[in-house]
Amino acid sequence: MSETTRVLVVDDHAIVRSGLSSILAGESAIKIVGEATDGKEAIAKASALQPDVILLDILMPRCTGLEALPLIREKAPEAKVLMLTVSNEEKDLFTALKYGAQGYVLKGAGIAEVVNAIKRIAAGEVILSPQMAGSLVSEFRQRQNSKEEMDLSPRELEVLKLVGEGLTNAEIAEKLFLGESTVRTYLSRLLDKLHLRNRAAAVAYATRRGMTSA
Repeated sequence: MSETTRVLVVDDHAIVRSGLSSILAGESAIKIVGEATDGKEAIAKASALQPDVILLDILMPRCTGLEALPLIREKAPEAKVLMLTVSNEEKDLFTALKYGAQGYVLKGAGIAEVVNAIKRIAAGEVILSPQMAGSLVSEFRQRQNSKEEMDLSPRELEVLKLVGEGLTNAEIAEKLFLGESTVRTYLSRLLDKLHLRNRAAAVAYATRRGMTSA
């Protein structure tokens, strides 16, 4: 790629689109090669212009940015796509990343942040607004917790639920028709699998995951 980053700006609002183009054109390392008003036009212009970076809005008529993104990636595979949007919805972030976007920046960002994001994704980095990065971390943790729970046996899940409801080992043993030493074994195993330090951590975990009926 040349030292100058060739950028296609896609936004259905003329003021936003022309404003971005004008400001970015003032950057010595950036060249605006085109504009598009919706996803369909973005697909056509991405194919024709083969830009280095595409600034892509999400909420547009006829064809949204997310609808256009898979075809843009197909028609201009070398282009890096930076979503520039008002949407802070987690589902939009995950869909954009799934379809191949390299960046997701909210429109409340300053122009310096946008310029920096363009340069960095052009260099191969992945850029997310801090607010959206937090969503990604939360999703990862939730999926990791779900994976760990899948490693628990049905009986270990039962014990975890009852521990979360505040039952003692003796009460759990009586409820599940087990020996108290067996309950202690199940508890020890589930603590190890979930990387929890003690019973109190297990109670907090079960409550946080909505496993209790109490």
